[in-house]
Amino acid sequence: MGLLVSVATQILSKSGRDEQATLVTVAGIVVVLLMLIEQIGALFSLVYTTFGF
Repeated sequence: MGLLVSVATQILSKSGRDEQATLVTVAGIVVVLLMLIEQIGALFSLVYTTFGF
């Protein structure tokens, strides 16, 4: 995911679209954070079921 965002940002920056490059970077960060939150939720669920809380 980071590689795709990086390539897209570089292409947009080289073509003079710095605002869109910034938006692509922010969107990439948001998507990764949403994926991370989902995985952390699954981890906590696994810990709770493992230790019987």
